[in-house]
Amino acid sequence: MPRPDIAALGTNYRRIPIVSIGRDIYNDTRLIIAKLETFFPPSSQHPAISATQSNSSPEHKVLEKLIESWVIDAGMFTRGAQLIPTNMPLLNDEKFIKDREVYTGRSWSRENVERGRPEALVFMRERFQIVEQTLLSDGRDWILGTKEPSLTDIEAVWVFHWTNGLPGALDSNLISPQHFPKVFDWVKRFDEATKAAMKMQYQEGKPPTLDGAKALDLISNSDFAEAEGVVDSNDPTGFKKGQQVEVWPTDTGFSNKDTGKLLTLNGLEIVTESQTKSGKAVRVHAPRHGFRIAANDEKESPKM
Repeated sequence: MPRPDIAALGTNYRRIPIVSIGRDIYNDTRLIIAKLETFFPPSSQHPAISATQSNSSPEHKVLEKLIESWVIDAGMFTRGAQLIPTNMPLLNDEKFIKDREVYTGRSWSRENVERGRPEALVFMRERFQIVEQTLLSDGRDWILGTKEPSLTDIEAVWVFHWTNGLPGALDSNLISPQHFPKVFDWVKRFDEATKAAMKMQYQEGKPPTLDGAKALDLISNSDFAEAEGVVDSNDPTGFKKGQQVEVWPTDTGFSNKDTGKLLTLNGLEIVTESQTKSGKAVRVHAPRHGFRIAANDEKESPKM
């Protein structure tokens, strides 16, 4: 649903989470993780979770990226969403249904959800089978054979974890601990590991909770976390620094576009300047992969 507190920060991005470090706002989980790994380098107290930030083998590094693409670009989340049980109260809420249709670009009528369920179940059963018979087939706890879950596990597990936690989403005649014991044990281990990590964090002090107004004030009166970047002069789009552009995700939430002055453009991210509700400049970061950038007047420059 629309989030006015987030819009007040200067971004129209619809998905969660977002992270603000000072007046730099980071959209999309993958970019957020990459930035956190950069801002907080690995140490004995804070080990790296990403293979790219450790001494992992080239095979582990590429597997991490391939699994990220396998889950996002190959439609796994979309198929998982098609398994949302039609008896959920939210599917009787006309405002929610309309919002989801705008957000995803497809019908969320009860009839359409039920029509897509068999195909989604077949798809998800195949995904369970692939992980069961390949990545976890030798009985390892974690995909890369690590002692603790890595980013590769996070990239791979979240749709399995999410659908398993929705009562009635998975058909137990097709997908169950009896059919895929290794996958279900892996999901359980991941759930236990995240709960243990959260418990440990809370022992050091529970993070404070801010309402929208306090968050806006704190961010508006902070400095930027990063130095301003550059626009790659060889970028195929031909965009120039300072040009007014709009940026949006290509899979879901594409009706909500961020607009602003282009500050940074490279193979990894797009950064635009926006303003908070209080008029302070902020920098909105989006990953290059999975996002589109266009000039405000689309006739002036091609999309990319």
